Amino acid sequence: MFTEEFGTHKVLQQGLTALDCMEHRGACGGDGISGDGAGIMTQIPWKLFSEYRSENCPKPGVGMVFLPQQEDRRNAVKEVIERVCVANELEFLGWREVPVDPSALGPQARDAVPSMWQMFVKASKRLDDDEETRDGFERTLYLVRRRILVELEKAGLKWEDANSETYFASFSSSTIVYKGMVQGCVLPQFYKDLQNEEYTTKFVIYHRRFSTNTNPKWPLAQPMRVVGHNGEINTLVGNVNWVKAREKSKTLPESELNDLVDAENTDNIVMMCNTQDVPNVLEPLVDLGRSDSANLDAVFELMTKSRHRAPCALMSLVPTAYENEPALSNNPEIVDFYKFHGGLLEAWDGPALLVYSDGKSIGASLDRNGLRPARYSITSDGTVYMMSETGVVDLDESDIVQKGRLGPGQMINVDLATGEFKDNIAIKSEIASRHPYGEWVKQGRKDVTRMSFADDRLYDDATTTFAQGTFGWGLEDIGMQIQDMAGSAKETTYSMGDDAPIAVLSERPHTTYNYFKQRFAQVTNPPIDPLREGVVMSVAMTLGKKESIYKVSEKGARLIHLESPVLNSNEMDRIASFAEPEHGGFQQSTISTRYDLADGPDGIKAAIDAICDKAVEDVRNGVEVLILSDKSADQAELDGTTYIPPMVAVGAVHHRLIDEGLRMDTGLVIETGSAWSTHHFACLVGYGANAVHPYLALETVKQWHGSKRTQSMMEAGKLDKTTLDEAQQNYRKAVENGLLKILSKMGISLLSSYQGAQIFEAMGLGEEVINTSFKGTTSRIGGVDLRDIAQETAMMRPETADEKAKLINYGYYKPVPKQGEYHANSSDLAKLLHDAIGLDKTVSAATNRDEAENDGVKPKSVANYEIFKKSLESAPLANIRDLLDFESDRESISIDEVESAAEIMKRFCTGAMSLGALSREAHETLAIAVNRVGGKSNSGEGGEDTVRIKDLSDVDEKGRSPTYPHLAGLKNGDSANSYIHQVASGRFGVTPEFLTTAKQLEIKMAQGAKPGEGGQLPGPKVSEYIAGLRASKQGVTLISPPPHHDIYSIEDLAQLIHDLHAINESAGVSVKLVSSIGIGTVACGVAKAQADVIQISGGDGGTGASPLSSIKHAGMPWEMGLSEAHSALLNNGLRDRVTLRVDGGIRTGRDIAIAAMMGAEEFGFGTIAMIAEGCVMARVCHLNTCPVGVTSQKEELRKKFPGTPEHVVNFFMFVAEEIRELMAHLGYSKFEDLIGRADLLTESEDQLARIAKTKGVSLSGFFGSIPDSKDDRAFLRATPAEGGGLKDDVVHVNGGSSDLDREICNNEDVKAAIENNSGDTAVSFNIKNTDRSTGAMLAGDISRKYGNKGLDGNLNINIFGSAGQSFGAFTLPGMKLRLTGEANDYVGKGMHGGEIVVLPEADAGFVAADSSIVGNACLYGATGGDFHANGRAGERFCVRNSGAYAVCEGTGDHCCEYMTGGVVVALGTVGRNVGAGMTGGIGYFYDEDGRFNERVNGEIVKFQRVGTAAEELQLRNVIERHFEKTGSEKAEAILDNWDEEKAKFWQVYPPSEAQSAVVSDTIVGETVKVSATAPSEELCYLPVGAGLSPDQTTRCAD
Repeated sequence: MFTEEFGTHKVLQQGLTALDCMEHRGACGGDGISGDGAGIMTQIPWKLFSEYRSENCPKPGVGMVFLPQQEDRRNAVKEVIERVCVANELEFLGWREVPVDPSALGPQARDAVPSMWQMFVKASKRLDDDEETRDGFERTLYLVRRRILVELEKAGLKWEDANSETYFASFSSSTIVYKGMVQGCVLPQFYKDLQNEEYTTKFVIYHRRFSTNTNPKWPLAQPMRVVGHNGEINTLVGNVNWVKAREKSKTLPESELNDLVDAENTDNIVMMCNTQDVPNVLEPLVDLGRSDSANLDAVFELMTKSRHRAPCALMSLVPTAYENEPALSNNPEIVDFYKFHGGLLEAWDGPALLVYSDGKSIGASLDRNGLRPARYSITSDGTVYMMSETGVVDLDESDIVQKGRLGPGQMINVDLATGEFKDNIAIKSEIASRHPYGEWVKQGRKDVTRMSFADDRLYDDATTTFAQGTFGWGLEDIGMQIQDMAGSAKETTYSMGDDAPIAVLSERPHTTYNYFKQRFAQVTNPPIDPLREGVVMSVAMTLGKKESIYKVSEKGARLIHLESPVLNSNEMDRIASFAEPEHGGFQQSTISTRYDLADGPDGIKAAIDAICDKAVEDVRNGVEVLILSDKSADQAELDGTTYIPPMVAVGAVHHRLIDEGLRMDTGLVIETGSAWSTHHFACLVGYGANAVHPYLALETVKQWHGSKRTQSMMEAGKLDKTTLDEAQQNYRKAVENGLLKILSKMGISLLSSYQGAQIFEAMGLGEEVINTSFKGTTSRIGGVDLRDIAQETAMMRPETADEKAKLINYGYYKPVPKQGEYHANSSDLAKLLHDAIGLDKTVSAATNRDEAENDGVKPKSVANYEIFKKSLESAPLANIRDLLDFESDRESISIDEVESAAEIMKRFCTGAMSLGALSREAHETLAIAVNRVGGKSNSGEGGEDTVRIKDLSDVDEKGRSPTYPHLAGLKNGDSANSYIHQVASGRFGVTPEFLTTAKQLEIKMAQGAKPGEGGQLPGPKVSEYIAGLRASKQGVTLISPPPHHDIYSIEDLAQLIHDLHAINESAGVSVKLVSSIGIGTVACGVAKAQADVIQISGGDGGTGASPLSSIKHAGMPWEMGLSEAHSALLNNGLRDRVTLRVDGGIRTGRDIAIAAMMGAEEFGFGTIAMIAEGCVMARVCHLNTCPVGVTSQKEELRKKFPGTPEHVVNFFMFVAEEIRELMAHLGYSKFEDLIGRADLLTESEDQLARIAKTKGVSLSGFFGSIPDSKDDRAFLRATPAEGGGLKDDVVHVNGGSSDLDREICNNEDVKAAIENNSGDTAVSFNIKNTDRSTGAMLAGDISRKYGNKGLDGNLNINIFGSAGQSFGAFTLPGMKLRLTGEANDYVGKGMHGGEIVVLPEADAGFVAADSSIVGNACLYGATGGDFHANGRAGERFCVRNSGAYAVCEGTGDHCCEYMTGGVVVALGTVGRNVGAGMTGGIGYFYDEDGRFNERVNGEIVKFQRVGTAAEELQLRNVIERHFEKTGSEKAEAILDNWDEEKAKFWQVYPPSEAQSAVVSDTIVGETVKVSATAPSEELCYLPVGAGLSPDQTTRCAD
């Protein structure tokens, strides 16, 4: 690689080949040809540019510039560029027009293509002594580039047209970037230079883009100027805000920015002037209008231009999770580096593989979570190949000396001058040893650890209650939230979604927090797992002045470090003690946010100005800890004053300090009585607080703990006994865990990165409020002003004696009859609907159903449905759609001309409610009912009984069936098989047969009640039947992981879609999203990923069990998400690729008509459908005590289930007829003619006038931007390429990536073996990384014919090469896949049986046991089968395994995560966090380095040395099987020295396995399982205490 000065053309060719092999990880636009982006970074090809080089200038600066297409514009831009270069002493050597072929481009790319030019400049003579390092020249090129863009804007040479943008892809004397809006294979066709053999280089960084967070543009293709970034930055808003805050606090005067040439001066500029954002001199460094990658690249580039080496800059920006990391225990200098930089710089957090080069070295690093794949190979000639997928470059395995992977937070680096390769520890230790970081931290940092809580009361009970009232506390906040948080250290769990009005429509007073909705990750970036992967998360914060991130010095360590952001009074006292000079001299100041009540609502503005002015004055005077406090000394002060809501106060001060350039000089502590729930703390930190002292919440815990009721409950055993200190510790723990959950929903690991990130959307706040306190926050419908907020705050004050003595029960969570908050779903509403559809809740199997006529179903009543409908129409305002009315463009028509109800009902769906959350009766009744009307039922998460596959044919005259003895009102021909089968993050119940018996497959990316979190099924609801369906343990609570393991990015979601299309080609794939700002670009990404349906759910969706704050505060109304998604898809030419479905609180025909006009084609019913089968809105779904058996698994309660399919059908008929009446009124005969017709909607002035708070609300901007589709209705049909028919009849099919799968399925021997269902068949094939989901189509063919376990023959399929993602997905009994080579991520995904063996080629030049052979998340969701890998696996091996027996020779982090069954054996070292969330199954781990105990997550599992006969028998025979299958040298060595080696094994097991034979060794005569399956596909066991007979040896290792 380094033998030639300028490298070789072969390196370029290999890079372009690799780029082409990554095409499936990119995407194309609406034209299907224009790529979202592809590009390469290389060394400058000096041979190619020989005419611009000379003896006295061998390596000029080279700019790769995108210029306007129009010649006159282009010439004007060139003139400015030349002028700025000359003004900065860069001799201009000339322009070179880059040879391109525009005919290779797609239409969208061609319309926007810039004119491509290269420019060459010679360094100033003042830089002659810089030749060796060229650092000064590089800094000048960098600063001049930013100066050019400012001068172009000054000259008016900036245009909005896509093809008139001026952009520097690179400007350097060492590296160059070629990129564009193209597919990978098109890049060398478009740029002819890349075909020229004179183009030589020592390295290539290549990148293929899949755009989901910004629309594709030429400049946004990658690599960027320094970084190639595969991933997302979840903290982007906060990162950009903090960079801008630094911009405001400059340390160099503007006059010193004029000399961009002198090496010392440019060094000062990049180190001393922060980001030098002086708009009239240099282009701003960051901008939220750019992509996350572009912003990261800008900051990274600046850091490399200061004295940071590239690896150092990246270590600072994207730190590893260094705390308690066993791998760093021998390298304290690395830990000290991260401690130091963690105080200076907020981490740029998110799932990311970053490849970088500053021209001196090239390297790669993975983020702290390690979700993205990063594999590398080193060949005998020293060449290093690093790629997202292995196999993209064809290498001879005999030439490979090392195969590895980057684990979470790891880095590799290659010196471009010497060719030296440095692994993670080597490069980081070298960087960390450059300064004495440990000494600096020890001397400068002050630590505030978690201290005990004070017992003393602040107020008496009466004053406490009054104070609570003034801050908006209600009885529920104490009875539900404080009790759960202080009593059990957990957030309150609740159910049934959020059916209360949004804050701006509520007639009751709301705190400011309630106007904010938490944003969350979906598709573009994954949420992470605070429950099982908390090792990578931290709530630590800092206070004090932050020094420059560009100049490292001892001063950077002088900070106060807080272990927790939730402070108590003792910790506040400790912070105060640091003000003393001998303790650090951190000056401090407390500013009161209270003001006189007599000033009235208008007084809030002056009060805000006053605290902001005081804050600025204090910080200018050196205050480093600023405390904003609303605490009152006594009742008298409470009586005479009111307060600025703490969110408003902290936001105003935070932004004012930023504007004044002072924010980096101080830390903000909020001391408030108005913070008690986790959402409150998240809001305060998200808008700038460094820490919160919740004095009144802690006072309330003391009040609650001391109450007679609480003490009685403790004595009775209804609450755990706690001391007062323990109760307060519990409360803090609950808040911290809740904060971690909220962070994790956005994919953020560190609270310090969340601080100031403003990752919320406001709903109902007006422009004045946003501009004062929440700058940059989206608020799409306007709303209240500051005066309104002050009035609302005053409304909370208790006025009467009764109110002062007792808190109000606002009923925000649980409905309170008459006086509380309105709830759309109530027992009264249920009664009205039941009367309309003929349901009597007293008639059930537990009473007199068998004797009742028509099973107790009474005649439906149109009159009663009208009453039900009118009750909703006249109810208080609750949703955005309540503010809308219809305004037709035509005359009304007769209802006889309108489309039939039967046709309309085909668009109806049920929500994804799982069997488990619902009882069998409720789940099956809903499925039968919606299937009966031709709609689409949905299984929800958790699988379905195979008995439901067949239509009913055994129904008697009374409507009873022996197949479903628990149901009534059945008919022959009914089907209980859900039309849609859901695949969620827990993969519960996902088997091949479940997938192949669906007509549509739904991927749950998010759910409305708790977007960004996994599903939750309380232990009491996991009955024997439910546990059987889910392959889990009875009575053990099931918590699904958040949706990240194989859908952490858009390209991996595309892979799961590919997997599902492979196993069931006739089923469309839907992707379920939740409404949030930015869902439009997300929807475009999902459409490009080949989804057939996109579902938009509202954030108010119902649920069986969810944290209360998630129900109330995450996700937006579907009206916003639906209209944004429809508009974006239409504008990007993608709308005809997908059907749009919507759900979330839909109850009536009116709701459906509005949804249709906003773009929906199908409509989901959730809670209201449950009410239609008997739900009475008891809101106890999470407790398993549903009084009518709808959501209970208790037999006695299920018998009380009153519903029949006819009840639900009656409801659907009413809704359909209501729609028909609306259509007749509007003059439309066809329902599809309403879809996308937002022009038929108008704001209702009458509705807006109903509530004072809505005077500032305006919906026009929100739905007025939906494109006019009145005349162009083509989007309602499939694409012309797919026949242009009804979208419901068209399913996208996999392309060439499934060709190998098709070849296997069409092989005559394979077809005959399946048909004959007997004997052994052997076939062989070659594979490459672009062959994906290999085996899934075959599994589908077998499953359709024989179900999950009906194949009796054996298909021995031998495959050679590098397998693409999801190799062996959904393998079934009878399938035996043997791969000689290597594989990428998701091997054995959903494996149900059979066998997968992966081994290297016989002549491989590397040690198999030390080398990576398979990727991440292998055997995810496996339910059976045997797996053997002769090499190491990546992260999350066997996540959610519930039945497979798997052996590998080492793994990364999180092995056996969420495992519920099966056996895992690791014959090598493993990463940390083993067994997190493991509730079933057994693990065996070979402890070579004696440090396994550091790597186990002991929250659930226990571990012991292998010592009993049963353990040893199981383990040894599994290893013997592994050796016989793979020839593993590691296995052979262990077996050859068994008596000594067996002592190095640990057995890991959860409590549910404690009594099993292999754990307890107490059950005589029990058999021990040593393989998931034998050749007969029956379970393979050995008697305890027995050795292997010859027959058994053959049988178990065959």
